[in-house]
Amino acid sequence: MIPVYKKTDSGPLTEGVYYILLSLYRPLHGYGIMQNVKKISNGRVSISAGTLYGALAALSEKGWIAPCKEKTDTRKKEYVITQEGIKRIEEEIKRLEELLKTGKMVTGRITAYCEGVFL
Repeated sequence: MIPVYKKTDSGPLTEGVYYILLSLYRPLHGYGIMQNVKKISNGRVSISAGTLYGALAALSEKGWIAPCKEKTDTRKKEYVITQEGIKRIEEEIKRLEELLKTGKMVTGRITAYCEGVFL
């Protein structure tokens, strides 16, 4: 049986947004976010400053992230994921798990069905 994922109003996250949200489980400033996204994606995803700051504005507007209370150095604005952002990332992880499970299930069936014939 294929698992059923409940679609959210916001749809699937882009890879960039996914990694930005994951990065913000701890407070980070813009450059730190860019570095962490590259690190946790094993160098596969790289975000430019312009893209990042547009994404930060959109994510803040949705309530998925929030700026941290400013410390002494106000030039580096830090952000952190909110409870709503955590909820959204958990929904996305469930969606991705469903894709993976369904893909493995279907390809397993094809392999089993075609075993010895085409392979």
